[in-house]
Amino acid sequence: MRDILSERLRQLRDEYHYTQREVAIYSDITEQTYQNYERMTREPKLEILIRIADLYHVSLDYLVGRTDSRTISK
Repeated sequence: MRDILSERLRQLRDEYHYTQREVAIYSDITEQTYQNYERMTREPKLEILIRIADLYHVSLDYLVGRTDSRTISK
């Protein structure tokens, strides 16, 4: 899960052309903290994962690798 989360955080940020700083500001965390998430030297809390998933309009399951579908099931 850790490798997939790290990879997807970077991939989505690149696709949306966001900087690490922009994602950090949106998530209400420091840029250093976000960098640690992408490097997986630190794991994000659920609250932060939800904010990031909302930013990219993807499901939590997609972020953590439980599915390859980006869409949110209703």
